Amino acid sequence: MSAPDPAATPGYLDITGVSKQFGGLQALDDCSFAVTHRQITCLVGPNGAGKTTVFNVVTGFIHPDSGTVRFQGRMLTGMPSRRIVDEGICRSFQNLRLFSELSVLDNVMVYLPSHTDENPFRPVLRPLRSMAERKRRLAAAFAILEEVGLGARARDFVRNLSYGEQKLLCIARLLASGAELLLLDEPASGLSAEALDSMIALLLQLKEKGKTFLVVEHNTGIVRRLADRVVFLHQGHVLAQGNPQAIITDPALADIYFGGAI
Repeated sequence: MSAPDPAATPGYLDITGVSKQFGGLQALDDCSFAVTHRQITCLVGPNGAGKTTVFNVVTGFIHPDSGTVRFQGRMLTGMPSRRIVDEGICRSFQNLRLFSELSVLDNVMVYLPSHTDENPFRPVLRPLRSMAERKRRLAAAFAILEEVGLGARARDFVRNLSYGEQKLLCIARLLASGAELLLLDEPASGLSAEALDSMIALLLQLKEKGKTFLVVEHNTGIVRRLADRVVFLHQGHVLAQGNPQAIITDPALADIYFGGAI
């Protein structure tokens, strides 16, 4: 079995000694690993290993019983989830949580941070400034949709998109938030071969542009194509971490994850 290695380049995202219990279930047990800047780290492990709980702790949806989460040296533990988005971390969900009755463009617009205050009278008191702000937001949203390959679908209702296009829209909304660290929960699940290739190409392209990813993924073929680094979680504890090929082909880990069949 691969021995756990030291945390990779501490200082970007550091999860240290995190434990979380729900009733009698130990979801995380002294969980520690680091995510390196401008890399794709894949979080793998059998069902119930604690992967989603890690996401929930990092993004402030739940608070750990012990341990800390730091992002670029700043303590996140105890912060509300909205503040964590402002710090530069945003996540996707397995259930896509899109606004199906709104347009593709509107789904991105709602994630864009506003550069003005929330005064409801601003459009009346300062109409030119409000018009300029809306124009800026529209341009930003269109640019993001072009980046993910959905520029031509901007005015369509979300309900009319294919499943693969809806997955791309989820990425577009995360980009609209301005976050630098993106947590993706099975972004490739359910995709056709063509849509899968588009998703992988987009994530690799975004990495080259400076984004950092922590990705939950079950398909080892996708992990091989995406990951710079793999963290193997089992019963809430980091069992191994390091090079994707070494982790995926480790017979002892394979026995835990796949019953010996990779």
